[in-house]
Amino acid sequence: MPFTAVRFTDRFWAPRQRVNRERTIPHIDRQNTVTGRIDAFRRDWNPSPEVTRRDGRWNGTVVMFWDSDVAKWIEAAAYSLATTPDPALDARLDAIIALIAERQAPDGYMNTWFLTVDPEMRWANLRDWHELYDAGHLIEAAVAHYEATGKRSLLDVMCRYADYIGATFGRGPGQKRGYCGHPEIELALVRLARATGEQRYHDLARYFVDERGQQPHYFDQEAIARGQPPAQFWARSYEYNQAHLPVREQTEAVGHSVRAVYLYSAMADFAASEGDQQLRDACATIWRHLTTKRMYVMGGIGTSAKNEGFTSDYDLPNESAYAETCAAIGLVFWAQRMLRLGLDRRYTDILELALYNAVLSGVSHDGESFFYDNPLASAGTHHRSEWFACPCCPPNLARIIASLGDYVYAQNEHEAVVHLYAQGSGQFRFGEQDVTLHQQTDYPWDGRVTVRVETGAPASFALRLRVPAWSGAPELLLNGSPVNAPAEGGYLQIDREWIDGDEVVLALPMPVERLYARPDVTPDLGLVALRRGPLIYCVEQADQSVPVERIVLPASAELASEFRADVLDGLVVVTGTALAPTGAGWADDELYRTAPPELRPCPITAIPYYAWDNRAPGKMRVWLPTTGS
Repeated sequence: MPFTAVRFTDRFWAPRQRVNRERTIPHIDRQNTVTGRIDAFRRDWNPSPEVTRRDGRWNGTVVMFWDSDVAKWIEAAAYSLATTPDPALDARLDAIIALIAERQAPDGYMNTWFLTVDPEMRWANLRDWHELYDAGHLIEAAVAHYEATGKRSLLDVMCRYADYIGATFGRGPGQKRGYCGHPEIELALVRLARATGEQRYHDLARYFVDERGQQPHYFDQEAIARGQPPAQFWARSYEYNQAHLPVREQTEAVGHSVRAVYLYSAMADFAASEGDQQLRDACATIWRHLTTKRMYVMGGIGTSAKNEGFTSDYDLPNESAYAETCAAIGLVFWAQRMLRLGLDRRYTDILELALYNAVLSGVSHDGESFFYDNPLASAGTHHRSEWFACPCCPPNLARIIASLGDYVYAQNEHEAVVHLYAQGSGQFRFGEQDVTLHQQTDYPWDGRVTVRVETGAPASFALRLRVPAWSGAPELLLNGSPVNAPAEGGYLQIDREWIDGDEVVLALPMPVERLYARPDVTPDLGLVALRRGPLIYCVEQADQSVPVERIVLPASAELASEFRADVLDGLVVVTGTALAPTGAGWADDELYRTAPPELRPCPITAIPYYAWDNRAPGKMRVWLPTTGS
């Protein structure tokens, strides 16, 4: 279902979309402007010396990626226009797109860095220089703008570029057998093929997926052509960019986490559209490996800042966790595509977990500062920033929040599927009959969901409702009476002829739960985390009477939840009584002793992880020490 068929009227996502529209999107546009990203598309752009080559080496490599920052902003702005008309934003898009069209080379090539700074190095380093990655984001922006406005101004520009890329890369005579070190263009070309109906873009995307990791290795060959020994690659292994093996032979989530999930998204696209069983099996195997061995409790992925990605199984430290916001967004993309391979709540549960926690934490409550990395513990020094040297996350956040309706519903000829719960509506069509599903709920604060059917004439279809794995046994009512509905893949199904006013109530239990990590995750041994519904909780110093690092949560401590309207415009907190060691009885010169410190009761308040670092700066922890009694 297109996201334009979905409306939010709740007090959770609707305000966030409004903040995204009114504050985040304008903020990113201002940053793109003052940092020179918009001017880079002008023909007379004259980059300053610090972004040009120096001593034969590239300086300011981040500038090579500028096109993608503007492209993701265009995509976000287009999604916003599609649901909320804004003449000023529409005109702003037209002006920027006109600059891009004017800057495009006569042969169709479009990359501001290589058109201006070093044109002779075009396509010289696909491994590191992101030309095709930039192209992918520009293509996604073009598709979004076309679908939102009906205008072909950017779409035509990017079709020319895609045709140029298709003539340059492939297995034909004189073509380069290359692919991008940062996957993105693959999934973008799939979108372009769907938007235009042109098979050649689908075939080009398939080439890039199939060619990856083949021998002789293209990255080795291009390095030799540049006069650089392949062994000098700083990452030491092509696992970094998921090019260590052909994609059908890959079994583990490795390397740079954003690159990984973008590639896996494209693999799932082809597994679904072409029935490619090998790709389907590879996706399922990698998914299981990632979600059972290399994913944080709040849905973040990627452990290390050094490679912005994965390390080894169960290596999930808390304070040094990288968990890049873009990686969580990419995990949402991949999860949605896995759902197209088969309706299974395992994928939706992870989609929801990442969205409500690891994605949403990336943007501040006011919409104008951002996390690049998302640790699970902080000494009080980790804060959001207004912008970054490599600002990939802010526009990525803007585009996923603006297009949030993409993830709530789905349908085929005979089924209406509710993946996520949020008050609002979704418009469906079965044959010649329009059907609207209205959700009434206070999710994620409350697990009761009422779905009311609006239809002008009776309509036959199966309504499928997800039961999250965390919810236990739900209650299901149809027009006020209990109903036993068959469940498949974690979705309840009610198949009948629906009439106007029919009403289904799904009551999902939403207790406060303790979570424990597998013993192999050594940083979390002896620790406990709190979950309520789809939300992971943390303790932040602003709410505690003792230092957060001293809090011990007994296994027997009773926990309660309550809605507090005065905290960040309203949220549910978890409260209870914990223990904290005191310094009572310790002499001033006593550093160690044989008797343990005294533990005294202390009240604690936990808030949703996504909400931390929006109030007074202070320490934070997701995982807390616990006791056996």
